[in-house]
Amino acid sequence: KKPLLINDLKSIVHVIDNDKNEKRKAKNRALILIGFAGGFRRSELVAILFEDIDFVPEGVKIFIKRSKTDQSGEGMTKGIPYFSNSDYCPVISLKNWLEKSEIKSGKIFDMSDKSVALTIKKYTAIAGLDSNKYSGHSLRSGFATSAAELGAEERSIMAMTGHKTSQMV
Repeated sequence: KKPLLINDLKSIVHVIDNDKNEKRKAKNRALILIGFAGGFRRSELVAILFEDIDFVPEGVKIFIKRSKTDQSGEGMTKGIPYFSNSDYCPVISLKNWLEKSEIKSGKIFDMSDKSVALTIKKYTAIAGLDSNKYSGHSLRSGFATSAAELGAEERSIMAMTGHKTSQMV
């Protein structure tokens, strides 16, 4: 499947912003922007607990308890900074979602990993993209591709995504 690149991501956010349901808009905005900015797998994204989030002056730290490449369950922390453009800032979107949802514990996105993929397909279609070419993995691969295109070093991308080998990145 294709990676969701920055311009596609912006198109999707604009589509989400047209949603009249403020709560759904806040959730989907946070889901898409956090998923992209953190290079999350779908399963990691839907497993984030309120208790695993730590807002810091630079942005947010999200502790991932377990992932596909961390079978021993050591976990890892992903740091997501504030973006200079607040329109696309994942940290601001996450704060907004938590405020609107009034979530104070447990899962912040009460949905399945399949629902993440369906959400991406829905918004790519509305944005005029070929939704058959995108999946839940498009956020993660979009982060890695965009970071590489902007000159990030492979090891920095791997540190964020949790990839163990450069071939997988």
